[in-house]
Amino acid sequence: MDLPLIAGWRCAVCGAHVDIATPLAWRCPKAIGADRHHALELVQGISPLRSTGDDNPYLGFRRYLAWDAYAASLGFTDAAREAIVRDLDAQVAAVAGTGFRTTPFARADALSDALGFDADGGVWVKDETHNVAGSHKARHLFTILLHLVATELAGRAPWSSATDRPPLAIASCGNAALAASTLAASVSWPIRVFVPVSANPAVVARLHELHADVVTCPRLDTDPLGDPCVHRFREAIAGGAVPFSVQGPENAWCLDGGRTIGWEMARWMEEQLDGPPFDRLFVQVGGGAFAACVAAGFRMSGITPKLHAVQTQSCAPLERSWRKAAEVGGPAAAATHWEACMWPWEEVGTSAADGILDDETYDWLPVLRAMADGHGEPVVATEAQVLEANELLVRLTGIDASPTGTAGLAGLLAVKDQLDPSERVAVVASGIRR
Repeated sequence: MDLPLIAGWRCAVCGAHVDIATPLAWRCPKAIGADRHHALELVQGISPLRSTGDDNPYLGFRRYLAWDAYAASLGFTDAAREAIVRDLDAQVAAVAGTGFRTTPFARADALSDALGFDADGGVWVKDETHNVAGSHKARHLFTILLHLVATELAGRAPWSSATDRPPLAIASCGNAALAASTLAASVSWPIRVFVPVSANPAVVARLHELHADVVTCPRLDTDPLGDPCVHRFREAIAGGAVPFSVQGPENAWCLDGGRTIGWEMARWMEEQLDGPPFDRLFVQVGGGAFAACVAAGFRMSGITPKLHAVQTQSCAPLERSWRKAAEVGGPAAAATHWEACMWPWEEVGTSAADGILDDETYDWLPVLRAMADGHGEPVVATEAQVLEANELLVRLTGIDASPTGTAGLAGLLAVKDQLDPSERVAVVASGIRR
């Protein structure tokens, strides 16, 4: 079988290219200073989506990962690249209690019945709550860590030794911070975590246990519109920290490993789902990388279900960008109209699904394109639907997910009356209750 050609990255906004062999290339080279209105996307050939059968998705799908192509460009043999993944996974497992493994995916019979689906249709749930650090976030970050470790092992890093490493940095209020700090602790890499004043005390306590440098970020009078945690994070990056982020415009490598969840779902659909493929995917959206990666994973299979990106009424910048994009020529034209389509939500409200209250959907461009390609659309859920979705999924599946982690199901509830009972839909329980 021909392997996919991974040439590198291309900016969807300005067209700049970055070769796959370029070390520590996190952003578009034209994203200078505070300008983050650039979005690198992989330039990758397509071949049939297959897995080696290894339960570790970074090994099962290794041939499709940009990280693997990068490590090969550094001179690492096939066996050496596999060894790097296995060794790093073992180090992660020593801290997290589990390494990276294919997560469960199955039809939720009781939930499907409760929502009125017939025997041919239903709701399939992907359970990420037992993944590393309790959510899908570590999937995005692991390929960044692999990139860093390979660069260091090859002697291509600008620091002289492990004791000289620049700090990692991330802006997050919950799951992403825990995932980042868990991975950092596994290799004893210093990390600064920028959190809001409203951060969950239990999460903050765990971050300290993982030896993260936690920085609380109140809004300053001098701050522009947008998340103050992101402002402080970007200041740290300007000072030399490494963006250990799940936001593609800050570190495009997070979009590489995040695709493993979509690949797992697509391969399961092809191998084990009898009858028609999925009709729809409902994916909760905060910063947008999760939905972008799930959609990208399915795209490799050649089957593109309707993607519904789900946000809450408290904060829905993506749905607004969808409407604004229609005014400038549609999703395909939106990249050159960033300021007209995407800007921070002016008054972020409150929600039980607080993990998706990002005031800006940073990876909005690939999500808009994915929705357009599959003839999907964004969905805005009410707070009542957020709470109902969590109660239903936890009670009827036994998956102890948070309201953030079940927000994709809230989107299904919002449009349930528009669906045929025979439709097949998929959601992801993406974060454990804390």
